[in-house]
Amino acid sequence: MSSPPPSAALAGLNPAQQAAVNYMQGPCLVLAGAGSGKTRVITHKIGRLIQAGLKPEQIAAITFTNKAAAEMRERAKSLIGKSARGVLICTFHALGVRMLRQDGGELGLKPQFSILDSDDVTSIIKDAGGSTDAATARQWQWRISAWKNSGLNAAQAEAQAENDEDRTLARIMARYEERLTAYQSVDFDDLIGLPLKLLQEHAAVRDKWQAALGHVLVDEYQDTNATQYELLKLLVGARGGFTAVGDDDQSIYGWRGATLDNLKRLPVDYPTLKVVKLEQNYRSTSAILRAANNVIGPNPKLYPKTLFSELGEGEPVRVVDCDGEEHEAERVVARIQSLRAGGELQAVGSQHKEWKDFSVLYRANHQAKVFEKAFRRAQIPYKVSGGQSFFDRAEIKDLCCWLRLLSNNDDDPAFMRAVTTPKRGIGHTTLQALGNFASLYKLSLFESLFSHSLGTALPAKAVGSLQEFGRYLNELEYRAKHTVGAEDARVFLTDWLKDIDYEQHLYDAEDSEKVAAARWSNVMDFCDWMAQRCGGQIEDAVGTTMEKERKSMLEVIQTIALLSTISEREGEQNVVTLSTLHAAKGLEWPHVMLVSCVEGLLPFKLDEENELGTNAESIALRLQEERRLMYVGITRAQRTLSVSWLRRRKKGRDMIAGTVSRFVGEMGLDKTTVREDPHEKIRALRAEFAQRAADGAAAKALAESKANF
Repeated sequence: MSSPPPSAALAGLNPAQQAAVNYMQGPCLVLAGAGSGKTRVITHKIGRLIQAGLKPEQIAAITFTNKAAAEMRERAKSLIGKSARGVLICTFHALGVRMLRQDGGELGLKPQFSILDSDDVTSIIKDAGGSTDAATARQWQWRISAWKNSGLNAAQAEAQAENDEDRTLARIMARYEERLTAYQSVDFDDLIGLPLKLLQEHAAVRDKWQAALGHVLVDEYQDTNATQYELLKLLVGARGGFTAVGDDDQSIYGWRGATLDNLKRLPVDYPTLKVVKLEQNYRSTSAILRAANNVIGPNPKLYPKTLFSELGEGEPVRVVDCDGEEHEAERVVARIQSLRAGGELQAVGSQHKEWKDFSVLYRANHQAKVFEKAFRRAQIPYKVSGGQSFFDRAEIKDLCCWLRLLSNNDDDPAFMRAVTTPKRGIGHTTLQALGNFASLYKLSLFESLFSHSLGTALPAKAVGSLQEFGRYLNELEYRAKHTVGAEDARVFLTDWLKDIDYEQHLYDAEDSEKVAAARWSNVMDFCDWMAQRCGGQIEDAVGTTMEKERKSMLEVIQTIALLSTISEREGEQNVVTLSTLHAAKGLEWPHVMLVSCVEGLLPFKLDEENELGTNAESIALRLQEERRLMYVGITRAQRTLSVSWLRRRKKGRDMIAGTVSRFVGEMGLDKTTVREDPHEKIRALRAEFAQRAADGAAAKALAESKANF
């Protein structure tokens, strides 16, 4: 089907959702409470816009994560069919890449510009600031990022600097910007800032994009920063053809530049703004929503709303007191086992007893450790949401950049990382001149190494060092092409790491030998993984020799881009989720355990800020954001919610008295504490014994089937 009929664009929507979908006369703000069906509204509005005459390619739907964009794409496809292919559904940053690939030449960017990852940026900032300390460079990186997200370049940051420290950092930022320009590279923040600059300074480009986009829909609008808001304004122009979907009660990213000012500015900048509230929640029971509404109540409201549900009252929210972190973890384990046993709650139902139906939410990453230990003891499968992927480790990224460069010599960011890791006496001045030369002659950095004209731009010694590196890469590529099978691959990888002295590089870069040894162990694991993929005779996990199709090292290297898909499959696992509250936003589970709700953790360290003399207004704003974080945690729960706090907790190496979070009191629950429940323990033990019996029966059946066979 090419476009949906009018009835399809409104099917299954409540009156408020229909109002949001039907309004197409100008700017529209949809205040979508937690679980109120905002993705449904966005996809149905896409269908309605097409039904009303807009071409699919004239519609853009902007999200904040690739996962959200993929989900929206699938939902749109199921609703409107093939027409969904033409709709631009992507993140803000992906839109920025598209704009710069098409029109970045106006800013001096070549179409093949490189996008640097966080580690690349840290390395360049370290060099720009003359520092060898990665921690210091990361602090600079955060501050520079904050300036960029506020729309400031280095000159503007220096002009606004209030002290010598800021002035010094602004000059480091200037040197960092010079290096990015020379390397024909951009960082993550530039993917918003440079498109904004493009539209601000080039009227023809601005007119082109405004004509191309008839309507722009923005998901999670409350998470936009100042630069993203200005970019949106220039994309939609004076006509204001946009729909912003968000929830001021779920604005929890102030620390990375998101600002509620963008919500306040909308009715000022667009006086005809239509505001639609989505207050019916399709996720949670009334008991859970009542607690959520009570918690968020004390915060000042831009647009007051109250969530309601037609899913019934449900089970009461439990508040559990625990002696300490270990006791809390034990009670979480017992709670999960009890719910899975099924004797406790009629409302739970057999459909909500899989491991993936449970989550444990906490304020900070370090809190996961005690739950991981308890889950391992109880043999409960779990994943830590947001944990670092193996392929995100710096040492693995280093090696992947080398291998990417063998596969694609035009990969400039890979070139930049490989040529400087490990260091080989090629400094930023040389690389800056190489970048300028490559830009002038429209060559990749690697191609430039062997240009006859390079000697006119660089001293002979620098040219010699660069060409030596280029010759080594060519030799390595030749060897990779002729290396076939696991054994030869291991020899290839071992020789390569020795050639570049990578092990010594790791030990030189770390103060701790233990850390360096762990990183080298990761390298060995990676090499073994790569070698196994080359096939031939290999051993499986239990030592059985098997034959796999033999591939060349270069063939395996050419598939390295697929590695990023490994982590994307984590969501399919049937495991309990351990997650920070920030990482849990946008997700939901039938059973949620919100843990360690004590002062100092949730809300986070407000007492320490007070002692440091932080002004009252700043503390009040922080408290409001922490309250929104609690609200987000509560509204992740569909059927049951358990909130626990600690009578004693660890602070550094000390044990201190725990004070129940003020937010727990604000929930307005009739029953404030659930003491140790012996029935819960009994149910948990029954569940454990039943599982053991089932495992034993399964093992016996398997043995009998093998015997019969």
